[in-house]
Amino acid sequence: MEFESEEAAKVFYDAYATRVGFIMRVDAFRRSMRDGKVVWRRLVCNKEGFRKLRPRRSENRKPRAITREGCKAMIVVKKEKTGKWVVTRFVKEHNHQLVPIPTSGRRSMLLSQTPDEKDVKIRELTAELQRERKRSAAFQEQLDMVLREMEEHSNQLSRNIDDIVQSVREIESKRVALSQS
Repeated sequence: MEFESEEAAKVFYDAYATRVGFIMRVDAFRRSMRDGKVVWRRLVCNKEGFRKLRPRRSENRKPRAITREGCKAMIVVKKEKTGKWVVTRFVKEHNHQLVPIPTSGRRSMLLSQTPDEKDVKIRELTAELQRERKRSAAFQEQLDMVLREMEEHSNQLSRNIDDIVQSVREIESKRVALSQS
């Protein structure tokens, strides 16, 4: 399975978690050594792992409730060279009871529809998503163009300033030379 962005993967897994009956938590990520952008992300069940035991700061403080149970459920996504985010690992099994959250709003409307109505709605939403992606790509292209033009303008201003500084230095050196003669 692949996604257009890291955010799309998060949204998908969060919706899946809600439907199945657990809460998704962002667990870990890795950044590119070249540009520092996130290239790998692990999303887990909120009961994944165990909380680290830390000494209590005060005896008056109550210990926090145990919320982690060592659950292994997770999804790992990795950014490919194409820019798409691909699922590289998926663990479905939980070691605890799942509690599906009652649906409300748009979700309950979708669940109450027949399969044919759902297919139509999915096609409509997919088409809308594609239109929005195209708009987003167009905006990104325009933004990139503006940023390139700003950089070119900045470089030109720097060159002009360098030329002016050089001219001032030449005038100063001529003035000093004339005053000495």
